[in-house]
Amino acid sequence: MDILPAIDLRDGKCVRLLQGDYERQINYNDDPVAQAQTFEQQGAKWLHVVDLDGAKHGKHYNIDTLKKIRKKTTLNIEIGGGIRTEASVKSLLQTGITRVIVGTRALEEPKWFEQLVHNHPGKIVLGLDGRAGRVATRGWTETTETTVVDMAEAVSNWPLAAIVYTDIARDGMLVGPNVEQTRKLAENCRVPVIASGGVGCLDDIRELKELPIGGIIVGRALYENKFTLKEALSVLTDK
Repeated sequence: MDILPAIDLRDGKCVRLLQGDYERQINYNDDPVAQAQTFEQQGAKWLHVVDLDGAKHGKHYNIDTLKKIRKKTTLNIEIGGGIRTEASVKSLLQTGITRVIVGTRALEEPKWFEQLVHNHPGKIVLGLDGRAGRVATRGWTETTETTVVDMAEAVSNWPLAAIVYTDIARDGMLVGPNVEQTRKLAENCRVPVIASGGVGCLDDIRELKELPIGGIIVGRALYENKFTLKEALSVLTDK
């Protein structure tokens, strides 16, 4: 299991959106490259990056920043936000990105997504964002009728690298993760699940650690010094 510190990019800066609301933004760092380097110095092996501008508008807005992070660190990077063509996926993988997260088009065109996953085995992550148990798309601005569990079951046998599950109601709120929904996903899917949204204290890490998941994304709690990345990583190794 890994801790994946998060960098959410908007206008080239590190920010967080409360519950996915673009009108409720907290600004943290004007230099995302320096932030990524700090996470690496603190022991991170992975970095979770979301292009919020891309997620909202369906195309890359922060690709230059991403390339700088790739050049200035040795972190494994997963990137999501506005990735809706195979050409975009190929371009990102060619720059050295470890894996690419696809959300909106995966839900809207499942046959296209299935082919994409098989074309790039072990490199594609399904971004599964939930609101009240149902899947949200297009930068969390639209909610579908598909449940997150049904979607996870549908892709269970595909060669996905992972599923990143985010509970939108908890994201950026520091109120604790949706443990039960995360457990359901993990128990109903062979693909490794990465939990995202709501982590606010080390006890949240301890609780998630007991689930059969592959990783935990942490954002606002690190930026607001609720605990350090080193402390979070040490929880994973505690007996």
